Amino acid sequence: MDLRVFQERIGATFGAKDVARGSAGTFMYFIEEVGELAEALREPQTHDLDGEFADCLAWLVSLAHLSGVDLAAAAERKYPGVCSGCGASPCRCVTKP
Repeated sequence: MDLRVFQERIGATFGAKDVARGSAGTFMYFIEEVGELAEALREPQTHDLDGEFADCLAWLVSLAHLSGVDLAAAAERKYPGVCSGCGASPCRCVTKP
């Protein structure tokens, strides 16, 4: 699914609740989901890893929607397909210890 379509879907489905909750409350739910993802990464056999990734994405998209940010456009500007350090893809930067 396209990220822009997903953001529109989340906005249409949960936008009114997100506005009522506000950015601060929505951010807290996002952080809670990040914690659940951390647990799932530690113990993937006992958690729904796919679901936790999807939840984190949904709450991040909700925050972007509340903030008036087109997440797909922002990602394309920030990450145009080459490394910002060396300009290559894949990155050829020397990793510092």
